[in-house]
Amino acid sequence: MYIGIVMVRMPVVAGRFYEGKEDLLQKRLENCFLGPLGPGKLPEGAPGSTRSLKAAIAPHAGYMYSGMPAAHTFLRIFEDGIPEHIVMLGPNHTGVGARLAVCNDDWQTPLGVAQFDSVLGDAIVREDEYATNDCIAHSNEHSLEVQVPFLQYAFGPGVSFVPICVSDQSFAVCESIGKTIAKLADEMDILVLASSDFTHFESAESARKKDNQAMEYLEFLDAEGFLSFVRQHRVSICGAGPIAAAVVFAKERGATQFKLLKYTTSGDITKDDSSVVAYVAATIT
Repeated sequence: MYIGIVMVRMPVVAGRFYEGKEDLLQKRLENCFLGPLGPGKLPEGAPGSTRSLKAAIAPHAGYMYSGMPAAHTFLRIFEDGIPEHIVMLGPNHTGVGARLAVCNDDWQTPLGVAQFDSVLGDAIVREDEYATNDCIAHSNEHSLEVQVPFLQYAFGPGVSFVPICVSDQSFAVCESIGKTIAKLADEMDILVLASSDFTHFESAESARKKDNQAMEYLEFLDAEGFLSFVRQHRVSICGAGPIAAAVVFAKERGATQFKLLKYTTSGDITKDDSSVVAYVAATIT
């Protein structure tokens, strides 16, 4: 009898972007929700049951900087209800691997092993011309790894998801994956989570101005306009493509509203506004 071997992706930024030990990570996550820039509430008790969220955005820096804004996104997902399927789209910072890389491994974190959602993940690879099974793109990439402990904290250690690393952030590819997932959502309950930081290494004032201009396109759910604005004005939003794909998906599924939950910068932590990275927590319903 043939027994398939399940591969497990080991964490690469545990101990750097977030605590590498379970007890310390639990405390850090609790602080992300209850800290001064967090939502002030834990994802406790029974999750909600409305399932009105189509997509969400969460930042992906070290938890010290981006954990509290990220907690706003995950609390809102928890309060909305557990999706049957979660797709996480993140940028490729390393330049390694396929242009739309679906990692079909399970993912280890200090909180346990999160499962690869093979039902949806395999369907995406079958249906989308750009998507391929490729874990090499994820091997040293932090943009999705930092989201997994939050998912586990909110929904339990064995939560399942589809991780997709997006190195080709052209509108053609982003529109394709957004529409592919939207088509599959005819038969499945899917939430798309886009992982992105916003403006990098400018003054807090400059970052806020650029990010507000970029988010105006998101308020109109204009994925192509958003991507075009980011490119033309060289706005350093690293996950602009994943965000555009999430917007395409949400709009295809009937979404009408972009809501900013929290905007912070690293300067809120370091108290130095001269050069910051900006973080956005947002939902699309």
